[in-house]
Amino acid sequence: MEGERRASQARSSGLPAGGADGESPGGSAPFPGSSGSSALLQAEVLDLDEDEDDLEVFSKDASLMDMNSFSPMMPTSPLSMINQIKFEDEPDLKDLFITVDEPESHVTTIETFITYRIITKTSRGEFDSSEFEVRRRYQDFLWLKGKLEEAHPTLIIPPLPEKFIVKGMVERFNDDFIETRRKALHKFLNRIADHPTLTFNEDFKIFLTAQAWELSSHKKQGPGLLSRMGQTVRAVASSMRGVKNRPEEFMEMNNFIELFSQKINLIDKISQRIYKEEREYFDEMKEYGPIHILWSASEEDLVDTLKDVAGCIDRCCKATEKRMSGLSEALLPVVHEYVLYSEMLMGVMKRRDQIQAELDSKVEALTYKKTDTDLLPEEIGKLEDKVECANNALKADWERWKQNMQNDIKLAFTDMAEENINYYEQ
Repeated sequence: MEGERRASQARSSGLPAGGADGESPGGSAPFPGSSGSSALLQAEVLDLDEDEDDLEVFSKDASLMDMNSFSPMMPTSPLSMINQIKFEDEPDLKDLFITVDEPESHVTTIETFITYRIITKTSRGEFDSSEFEVRRRYQDFLWLKGKLEEAHPTLIIPPLPEKFIVKGMVERFNDDFIETRRKALHKFLNRIADHPTLTFNEDFKIFLTAQAWELSSHKKQGPGLLSRMGQTVRAVASSMRGVKNRPEEFMEMNNFIELFSQKINLIDKISQRIYKEEREYFDEMKEYGPIHILWSASEEDLVDTLKDVAGCIDRCCKATEKRMSGLSEALLPVVHEYVLYSEMLMGVMKRRDQIQAELDSKVEALTYKKTDTDLLPEEIGKLEDKVECANNALKADWERWKQNMQNDIKLAFTDMAEENINYYEQ
Protein backbone atom coordinates (compact mmCIF):
# COMPACT_ATOMS: atom_id res chain seq x y z
CA MET A 1 0.00 0.00 0.00
CA GLU A 2 2.78 2.42 0.89
CA GLY A 3 4.48 1.60 -2.42
CA GLU A 4 1.28 2.42 -4.30
CA ARG A 5 1.01 5.74 -2.51
CA ARG A 6 4.62 6.67 -3.33
CA ALA A 7 4.11 5.73 -6.99
CA SER A 8 0.88 7.73 -7.13
CA GLN A 9 2.59 10.75 -5.59
CA ALA A 10 5.43 10.52 -8.13
CA ARG A 11 2.93 10.43 -10.98
CA SER A 12 0.93 13.34 -9.68
CA SER A 13 4.03 15.47 -9.19
CA GLY A 14 4.82 15.20 -12.88
CA LEU A 15 2.65 18.23 -13.67
CA PRO A 16 4.85 21.28 -14.28
CA ALA A 17 3.83 24.42 -12.55
CA GLY A 18 5.64 26.90 -14.76
CA GLY A 19 3.95 29.17 -17.28
CA ALA A 20 3.15 26.82 -20.12
CA ASP A 21 0.33 28.65 -21.73
CA GLY A 22 2.29 30.00 -24.61
CA GLU A 23 1.77 33.54 -23.33
CA SER A 24 4.64 35.98 -23.05
CA PRO A 25 6.26 35.99 -19.64
CA GLY A 26 5.88 39.02 -17.47
CA GLY A 27 5.58 40.35 -13.96
CA SER A 28 2.52 40.32 -11.80
CA ALA A 29 -0.52 42.28 -12.74
CA PRO A 30 -1.48 45.35 -10.79
CA PHE A 31 -4.77 43.62 -10.20
CA PRO A 32 -6.42 40.38 -11.32
CA GLY A 33 -8.32 39.44 -14.36
CA SER A 34 -9.08 35.11 -24.66
CA SER A 35 -11.97 34.53 -25.88
CA GLY A 36 -14.66 37.03 -25.26
CA SER A 37 -17.21 38.23 -27.69
CA SER A 38 -17.55 41.23 -29.92
CA ALA A 39 -21.16 40.10 -29.89
CA LEU A 40 -21.03 40.63 -26.16
CA LEU A 41 -20.01 44.18 -26.80
CA GLN A 42 -23.27 44.87 -28.57
CA ALA A 43 -25.28 43.47 -25.67
CA GLU A 44 -27.42 45.77 -23.65
CA VAL A 45 -25.27 46.37 -20.60
CA LEU A 46 -26.96 46.22 -17.22
CA ASP A 47 -27.57 49.49 -15.43
CA LEU A 48 -24.87 49.91 -12.77
CA ASP A 49 -26.54 52.70 -10.81
CA GLU A 50 -27.57 50.27 -8.11
CA ASP A 51 -24.04 48.81 -8.00
CA GLU A 52 -22.05 51.94 -7.22
CA ASP A 53 -21.11 50.45 -3.85
CA ASP A 54 -19.31 47.69 -5.76
CA LEU A 55 -16.98 50.27 -7.24
CA GLU A 56 -16.01 51.42 -3.77
CA VAL A 57 -15.36 47.84 -2.66
CA PHE A 58 -13.27 47.28 -5.77
CA SER A 59 -11.09 50.30 -5.07
CA LYS A 60 -10.63 49.62 -1.37
CA ASP A 61 -9.90 45.90 -1.29
CA ALA A 62 -6.38 45.40 -2.58
CA SER A 63 -5.90 41.92 -1.16
CA LEU A 64 -6.23 40.39 -4.60
CA MET A 65 -3.72 42.77 -6.13
CA ASP A 66 -0.72 41.54 -4.19
CA MET A 67 0.25 38.45 -6.11
CA ASN A 68 3.92 38.94 -6.85
CA SER A 69 5.30 35.81 -5.23
CA PHE A 70 5.25 32.43 -6.92
CA SER A 71 6.43 29.06 -5.68
CA PRO A 72 5.94 26.69 -8.63
CA MET A 73 6.45 23.03 -7.88
CA MET A 74 9.39 21.55 -9.76
CA PRO A 75 8.59 18.36 -11.71
CA THR A 76 10.40 15.19 -10.76
CA SER A 77 9.58 12.68 -13.52
CA PRO A 78 11.72 12.59 -16.71
CA LEU A 79 8.69 13.31 -18.94
CA SER A 80 7.62 16.31 -16.88
CA MET A 81 11.21 17.61 -16.87
CA ILE A 82 11.15 17.45 -20.68
CA ASN A 83 7.84 19.30 -20.71
CA GLN A 84 9.21 21.91 -18.32
CA ILE A 85 12.20 22.57 -20.59
CA LYS A 86 10.11 22.46 -23.73
CA PHE A 87 7.35 24.79 -22.58
CA GLU A 88 9.39 27.24 -20.54
CA ASP A 89 13.02 27.38 -21.52
CA GLU A 90 12.65 26.73 -25.25
CA PRO A 91 9.19 27.91 -26.37
CA ASP A 92 10.36 27.77 -30.00
CA LEU A 93 10.18 23.97 -29.75
CA LYS A 94 6.38 24.04 -29.73
CA ASP A 95 5.29 21.03 -31.76
CA LEU A 96 1.49 21.37 -32.00
CA PHE A 97 -0.17 24.18 -33.96
CA ILE A 98 -3.95 24.46 -34.26
CA THR A 99 -6.06 26.83 -36.34
CA VAL A 100 -9.85 27.20 -36.20
CA ASP A 101 -11.30 28.91 -39.26
CA GLU A 102 -13.87 28.81 -42.09
CA PRO A 103 -17.18 28.59 -40.20
CA GLU A 104 -19.85 26.92 -42.33
CA SER A 105 -23.61 26.88 -41.81
CA HIS A 106 -25.54 23.60 -42.09
CA VAL A 107 -29.33 23.44 -42.40
CA THR A 108 -31.21 20.19 -41.90
CA THR A 109 -34.86 19.36 -41.39
CA ILE A 110 -34.18 19.09 -37.67
CA GLU A 111 -31.71 21.86 -36.88
CA THR A 112 -29.37 24.56 -38.11
CA PHE A 113 -25.80 24.58 -36.85
CA ILE A 114 -22.30 25.88 -37.61
CA THR A 115 -19.19 23.79 -38.13
CA TYR A 116 -15.62 25.08 -38.00
CA ARG A 117 -12.59 23.82 -39.85
CA ILE A 118 -9.74 22.72 -37.57
CA ILE A 119 -6.27 22.41 -39.07
CA THR A 120 -3.60 20.74 -36.93
CA LYS A 121 0.09 20.69 -37.76
CA THR A 122 2.45 18.69 -35.56
CA SER A 123 5.79 16.92 -35.43
CA ARG A 124 4.84 14.59 -32.57
CA GLY A 125 5.56 10.92 -33.08
CA GLU A 126 2.23 9.73 -31.62
CA PHE A 127 0.35 11.34 -34.52
CA ASP A 128 0.00 9.30 -37.73
CA SER A 129 0.56 12.34 -39.95
CA SER A 130 2.03 15.82 -39.70
CA GLU A 131 -1.17 17.61 -40.73
CA PHE A 132 -4.88 17.00 -40.14
CA GLU A 133 -8.03 18.78 -41.24
CA VAL A 134 -11.43 18.11 -39.68
CA ARG A 135 -14.70 19.94 -39.13
CA ARG A 136 -16.31 20.22 -35.71
CA ARG A 137 -19.47 21.78 -34.32
CA TYR A 138 -19.96 23.36 -30.92
CA GLN A 139 -21.36 20.14 -29.40
CA ASP A 140 -18.07 18.40 -30.23
CA PHE A 141 -16.16 21.04 -28.27
CA LEU A 142 -18.51 20.47 -25.32
CA TRP A 143 -17.81 16.75 -25.51
CA LEU A 144 -14.04 17.38 -25.45
CA LYS A 145 -14.32 19.68 -22.45
CA GLY A 146 -16.37 17.07 -20.60
CA LYS A 147 -13.84 14.33 -21.33
CA LEU A 148 -10.96 16.50 -20.12
CA GLU A 149 -12.80 17.25 -16.86
CA GLU A 150 -13.56 13.56 -16.44
CA ALA A 151 -9.93 12.52 -16.98
CA HIS A 152 -8.38 15.43 -15.04
CA PRO A 153 -10.95 16.56 -12.44
CA THR A 154 -8.63 18.95 -10.61
CA LEU A 155 -6.79 20.49 -13.53
CA ILE A 156 -7.96 23.91 -14.70
CA ILE A 157 -9.58 23.25 -18.09
CA PRO A 158 -9.80 26.33 -20.35
CA PRO A 159 -13.37 27.66 -20.66
CA LEU A 160 -15.56 27.44 -23.74
CA PRO A 161 -17.64 30.40 -24.92
CA GLU A 162 -21.23 30.27 -23.69
CA LYS A 163 -23.64 28.02 -25.56
CA PHE A 164 -26.45 30.56 -25.53
CA ILE A 165 -26.32 34.31 -25.94
CA VAL A 166 -27.80 36.61 -23.33
CA LYS A 167 -30.56 39.18 -23.60
CA GLY A 168 -29.93 42.04 -25.99
CA MET A 169 -27.19 40.36 -28.00
CA VAL A 170 -27.06 39.82 -31.73
CA GLU A 171 -28.80 36.96 -33.47
CA ARG A 172 -27.31 33.52 -32.99
CA PHE A 173 -26.00 33.20 -36.54
CA ASN A 174 -25.04 36.81 -37.06
CA ASP A 175 -21.61 37.06 -38.74
CA ASP A 176 -20.15 38.96 -35.78
CA PHE A 177 -21.33 36.30 -33.34
CA ILE A 178 -19.94 33.47 -35.48
CA GLU A 179 -16.57 35.21 -35.78
CA THR A 180 -16.49 35.86 -32.05
CA ARG A 181 -17.20 32.22 -31.31
CA ARG A 182 -14.56 31.10 -33.83
CA LYS A 183 -11.91 33.17 -32.04
CA ALA A 184 -13.00 31.75 -28.68
CA LEU A 185 -12.86 28.16 -29.92
CA HIS A 186 -9.43 28.83 -31.43
CA LYS A 187 -8.22 30.12 -28.06
CA PHE A 188 -9.77 27.12 -26.26
CA LEU A 189 -7.92 24.54 -28.37
CA ASN A 190 -4.61 26.38 -28.26
CA ARG A 191 -4.75 26.75 -24.49
CA ILE A 192 -5.20 22.98 -24.28
CA ALA A 193 -2.36 22.44 -26.76
CA ASP A 194 -0.06 24.62 -24.63
CA HIS A 195 -0.98 22.87 -21.37
CA PRO A 196 1.80 20.49 -20.24
CA THR A 197 -0.67 17.71 -19.32
CA LEU A 198 -3.89 18.25 -21.28
CA THR A 199 -2.01 18.42 -24.56
CA PHE A 200 -1.24 14.68 -24.32
CA ASN A 201 -4.83 13.64 -23.56
CA GLU A 202 -5.99 10.87 -25.92
CA ASP A 203 -9.47 12.35 -26.42
CA PHE A 204 -7.86 15.65 -27.43
CA LYS A 205 -5.82 13.81 -30.06
CA ILE A 206 -8.93 12.06 -31.36
CA PHE A 207 -10.81 15.37 -31.47
CA LEU A 208 -8.08 16.87 -33.67
CA THR A 209 -7.59 13.92 -36.02
CA ALA A 210 -10.71 11.72 -36.30
CA GLN A 211 -13.17 12.11 -39.15
CA ALA A 212 -16.77 12.89 -38.24
CA TRP A 213 -17.98 9.27 -38.28
CA GLU A 214 -14.94 8.12 -36.27
CA LEU A 215 -15.54 10.78 -33.63
CA SER A 216 -19.21 9.83 -33.44
CA SER A 217 -18.25 6.19 -32.93
CA HIS A 218 -15.73 7.13 -30.25
CA LYS A 219 -18.32 9.18 -28.36
CA LYS A 220 -20.59 6.14 -28.11
CA GLN A 221 -17.83 4.19 -26.34
CA GLY A 222 -18.14 6.40 -23.25
CA PRO A 223 -19.81 5.30 -20.00
CA GLY A 224 -23.48 4.39 -20.28
CA LEU A 225 -26.33 6.48 -18.98
CA LEU A 226 -26.81 4.45 -15.80
CA SER A 227 -23.08 4.68 -15.01
CA ARG A 228 -23.11 8.44 -15.51
CA MET A 229 -26.21 8.76 -13.33
CA GLY A 230 -24.51 6.75 -10.58
CA GLN A 231 -21.46 9.01 -10.71
CA THR A 232 -23.68 12.08 -10.54
CA VAL A 233 -25.63 10.74 -7.55
CA ARG A 234 -22.40 9.98 -5.69
CA ALA A 235 -20.98 13.39 -6.52
CA VAL A 236 -24.11 15.16 -5.28
CA ALA A 237 -24.17 13.06 -2.12
CA SER A 238 -20.51 13.88 -1.44
CA SER A 239 -21.05 17.58 -1.99
CA MET A 240 -24.07 17.56 0.32
CA ARG A 241 -21.98 16.03 3.09
CA GLY A 242 -19.37 18.71 2.65
CA VAL A 243 -15.72 18.65 3.68
CA LYS A 244 -14.98 18.85 7.37
CA ASN A 245 -11.21 19.25 7.22
CA ARG A 246 -10.32 21.03 3.98
CA PRO A 247 -6.58 21.85 4.12
CA GLU A 248 -5.72 25.46 4.86
CA GLU A 249 -4.07 26.04 1.47
CA PHE A 250 -7.28 25.05 -0.28
CA MET A 251 -9.30 27.27 2.04
CA GLU A 252 -7.10 30.17 0.94
CA MET A 253 -7.47 29.10 -2.70
CA ASN A 254 -11.24 29.01 -2.37
CA ASN A 255 -11.30 32.48 -0.77
CA PHE A 256 -9.13 33.78 -3.61
CA ILE A 257 -11.51 32.33 -6.21
CA GLU A 258 -14.56 33.90 -4.57
CA LEU A 259 -12.91 37.32 -4.39
CA PHE A 260 -11.49 36.99 -7.88
CA SER A 261 -14.91 36.09 -9.25
CA GLN A 262 -16.47 39.13 -7.61
CA LYS A 263 -13.85 41.52 -8.97
CA ILE A 264 -13.53 40.12 -12.50
CA ASN A 265 -17.30 40.16 -12.96
CA LEU A 266 -17.32 43.79 -11.85
CA ILE A 267 -14.51 44.65 -14.26
CA ASP A 268 -16.41 42.89 -17.04
CA LYS A 269 -19.57 44.86 -16.28
CA ILE A 270 -17.73 48.19 -16.15
CA SER A 271 -15.81 47.45 -19.35
CA GLN A 272 -19.00 46.68 -21.23
CA ARG A 273 -20.62 49.85 -19.93
CA ILE A 274 -17.62 51.89 -21.11
CA TYR A 275 -17.86 50.30 -24.55
CA LYS A 276 -21.60 51.00 -24.74
CA GLU A 277 -21.06 54.68 -23.88
CA GLU A 278 -18.21 54.93 -26.41
CA ARG A 279 -20.46 53.44 -29.08
CA GLU A 280 -23.24 55.95 -28.34
CA TYR A 281 -20.75 58.84 -28.42
CA PHE A 282 -19.31 57.63 -31.73
CA ASP A 283 -22.75 57.16 -33.36
CA GLU A 284 -23.77 60.67 -32.38
CA MET A 285 -20.48 62.34 -33.36
CA LYS A 286 -20.29 60.83 -36.85
CA GLU A 287 -23.55 62.62 -37.78
CA TYR A 288 -22.04 66.07 -37.20
CA GLY A 289 -19.50 65.98 -40.05
CA PRO A 290 -22.09 65.80 -42.86
CA ILE A 291 -24.19 68.41 -41.05
CA HIS A 292 -21.31 70.93 -41.13
CA ILE A 293 -20.70 70.20 -44.83
CA LEU A 294 -24.36 70.95 -45.59
CA TRP A 295 -24.19 74.05 -43.41
CA SER A 296 -21.16 75.36 -45.32
CA ALA A 297 -23.18 75.37 -48.56
CA SER A 298 -25.42 78.10 -47.17
CA GLU A 299 -22.75 80.22 -45.44
CA GLU A 300 -20.39 81.72 -48.01
CA ASP A 301 -18.28 83.53 -45.40
CA LEU A 302 -17.87 80.40 -43.26
CA VAL A 303 -17.28 77.78 -45.94
CA ASP A 304 -13.63 77.11 -45.10
CA THR A 305 -14.20 77.23 -41.35
CA LEU A 306 -17.15 74.84 -41.43
CA LYS A 307 -15.30 72.43 -43.71
CA ASP A 308 -12.33 72.49 -41.33
CA VAL A 309 -14.66 71.67 -38.44
CA ALA A 310 -16.18 68.82 -40.48
CA GLY A 311 -12.68 67.50 -41.19
CA CYS A 312 -11.78 67.69 -37.51
CA ILE A 313 -14.92 65.77 -36.55
CA ASP A 314 -14.12 63.12 -39.13
CA ARG A 315 -10.62 62.65 -37.67
CA CYS A 316 -12.09 62.41 -34.18
CA CYS A 317 -14.52 59.74 -35.41
CA LYS A 318 -11.71 57.68 -36.89
CA ALA A 319 -9.64 57.94 -33.71
CA THR A 320 -12.64 56.99 -31.56
CA GLU A 321 -13.44 54.03 -33.78
CA LYS A 322 -9.86 52.80 -33.50
CA ARG A 323 -9.97 53.08 -29.72
CA MET A 324 -13.26 51.16 -29.63
CA SER A 325 -11.70 48.47 -31.78
CA GLY A 326 -8.82 48.19 -29.32
CA LEU A 327 -11.26 47.91 -26.43
CA SER A 328 -13.30 45.20 -28.16
CA GLU A 329 -10.29 43.17 -29.29
CA ALA A 330 -7.66 43.68 -26.60
CA LEU A 331 -9.48 44.09 -23.29
CA LEU A 332 -13.06 42.83 -23.32
CA PRO A 333 -12.33 39.30 -24.65
CA VAL A 334 -9.58 38.78 -22.06
CA VAL A 335 -11.73 40.00 -19.18
CA HIS A 336 -14.70 37.90 -20.25
CA GLU A 337 -12.56 34.79 -20.65
CA TYR A 338 -11.48 35.14 -17.03
CA VAL A 339 -15.10 35.59 -15.97
CA LEU A 340 -15.62 32.12 -17.46
CA TYR A 341 -12.40 30.93 -15.81
CA SER A 342 -13.77 32.01 -12.41
CA GLU A 343 -16.78 29.74 -12.93
CA MET A 344 -14.47 26.93 -14.04
CA LEU A 345 -12.32 27.33 -10.91
CA MET A 346 -15.36 26.98 -8.68
CA GLY A 347 -16.16 23.71 -10.45
CA VAL A 348 -12.58 22.47 -9.93
CA MET A 349 -12.77 23.20 -6.20
CA LYS A 350 -16.10 21.34 -5.95
CA ARG A 351 -14.61 18.30 -7.65
CA ARG A 352 -11.61 18.35 -5.33
CA ASP A 353 -13.93 18.59 -2.33
CA GLN A 354 -16.04 15.70 -3.63
CA ILE A 355 -12.97 13.46 -3.80
CA GLN A 356 -12.02 14.38 -0.24
CA ALA A 357 -15.62 14.02 0.98
CA GLU A 358 -15.68 10.45 -0.35
CA LEU A 359 -12.52 9.69 1.64
CA ASP A 360 -13.95 11.34 4.76
CA SER A 361 -17.11 9.22 4.55
CA LYS A 362 -15.09 6.01 4.36
CA VAL A 363 -12.92 7.02 7.30
CA GLU A 364 -16.03 7.87 9.29
CA ALA A 365 -17.61 4.53 8.39
CA LEU A 366 -14.50 2.71 9.58
CA THR A 367 -14.30 4.74 12.78
CA TYR A 368 -17.89 4.05 13.78
CA LYS A 369 -18.07 0.62 12.09
CA LYS A 370 -21.18 1.61 10.18
CA THR A 371 -20.60 -1.06 7.53
CA ASP A 372 -18.56 -4.15 6.73
CA THR A 373 -15.02 -3.05 7.61
CA ASP A 374 -13.10 -5.86 5.92
CA LEU A 375 -12.50 -3.94 2.68
CA LEU A 376 -12.54 -0.41 4.11
CA PRO A 377 -8.79 -0.10 4.88
CA GLU A 378 -7.93 -0.96 1.27
CA GLU A 379 -10.56 1.44 -0.08
CA ILE A 380 -9.32 4.19 2.22
CA GLY A 381 -5.74 3.66 1.04
CA LYS A 382 -6.79 4.02 -2.58
CA LEU A 383 -8.87 7.12 -1.79
CA GLU A 384 -5.95 8.66 0.10
CA ASP A 385 -3.82 8.21 -3.02
CA LYS A 386 -6.59 9.71 -5.15
CA VAL A 387 -6.92 12.75 -2.87
CA GLU A 388 -3.15 13.24 -2.83
CA CYS A 389 -2.98 13.09 -6.64
CA ALA A 390 -5.91 15.51 -6.96
CA ASN A 391 -4.37 17.96 -4.50
CA ASN A 392 -0.93 17.89 -6.12
CA ALA A 393 -2.38 18.34 -9.60
CA LEU A 394 -4.48 21.32 -8.50
CA LYS A 395 -1.64 22.99 -6.59
CA ALA A 396 0.70 22.73 -9.56
CA ASP A 397 -1.88 23.88 -12.10
CA TRP A 398 -3.01 26.67 -9.78
CA GLU A 399 0.40 28.38 -9.79
CA ARG A 400 0.64 28.01 -13.54
CA TRP A 401 -2.86 29.44 -14.10
CA LYS A 402 -2.33 32.33 -11.70
CA GLN A 403 0.87 33.43 -13.42
CA ASN A 404 -0.76 33.22 -16.85
CA MET A 405 -3.74 35.18 -15.58
CA GLN A 406 -1.54 37.97 -14.30
CA ASN A 407 0.37 38.10 -17.58
CA ASP A 408 -2.83 38.20 -19.64
CA ILE A 409 -4.51 40.89 -17.57
CA LYS A 410 -1.40 43.02 -17.32
CA LEU A 411 -0.86 42.86 -21.09
CA ALA A 412 -4.52 43.67 -21.82
CA PHE A 413 -4.57 46.76 -19.63
CA THR A 414 -1.15 47.90 -20.84
CA ASP A 415 -2.34 47.67 -24.44
CA MET A 416 -5.47 49.66 -23.57
CA ALA A 417 -3.39 52.32 -21.83
CA GLU A 418 -1.27 52.71 -24.97
CA GLU A 419 -4.42 52.92 -27.10
CA ASN A 420 -5.75 55.70 -24.87
CA ILE A 421 -2.46 57.62 -25.00
CA ASN A 422 -2.44 57.43 -28.81
CA TYR A 423 -6.07 58.52 -28.92
CA TYR A 424 -5.56 61.62 -26.81
CA GLU A 425 -2.36 62.50 -28.68
CA GLN A 426 -4.34 62.45 -31.92
